[in-house]
Amino acid sequence: MRSTHPIESIAIVLYEGFDELDAIGPYEVFENAAEAGADLDVGLCTLEPTNRVTASHGLVVEPDGALDDLADDPDLVVVPGGGWTDGAKHGARAAVERGDLPDAIAARHRNGASVASVCTGGMILAAAGVLDGRPATTHHGAINELRETAANVVDARVVDDGDVLTAGGVTSGLDLALWLVERDFGADTAETVAREMEYERRDEVYRAN
Repeated sequence: MRSTHPIESIAIVLYEGFDELDAIGPYEVFENAAEAGADLDVGLCTLEPTNRVTASHGLVVEPDGALDDLADDPDLVVVPGGGWTDGAKHGARAAVERGDLPDAIAARHRNGASVASVCTGGMILAAAGVLDGRPATTHHGAINELRETAANVVDARVVDDGDVLTAGGVTSGLDLALWLVERDFGADTAETVAREMEYERRDEVYRAN
């Protein structure tokens, strides 16, 4: 597992057609962790400045700002999935085809940020090249396509390779976020958050060593 430093600032990157729970689930976990005493900040951002972004099921979100306009560079950039398997005009597949989001993720990772994905956000990380030669997972509907990339596909709900983390489908984003809270702020904080959210954790974490 690559060495990394504790996460203190998190940016969850939204784009047209992202899956709601992929982004909002981890957001709530991180916000609850901060309320429980974890020293971290989390925000919802987009690549380009915009007043609103529409998710795959129609939820409209007002982001906190653009990724490059954040006051501090985030320690962790989280990429949700959505819209990979249904041929949607928007979503993860469209983001990969445009190329701007994978390019931005690759640049952030080169500059020292950790990156994480939920669901088919893993395909965006794969397009960015950050999964090359590394263990990773994604939603079951895209797992065969992930095998066609340079990633080493792992059968796990959450895969932690230090500065690159991936999670499987949709609800696994909750486990990813809770694992990050446990890893960087302790098991007690993670359990406090899980109890607050009345979420029964699935501790299926593959840790690369």
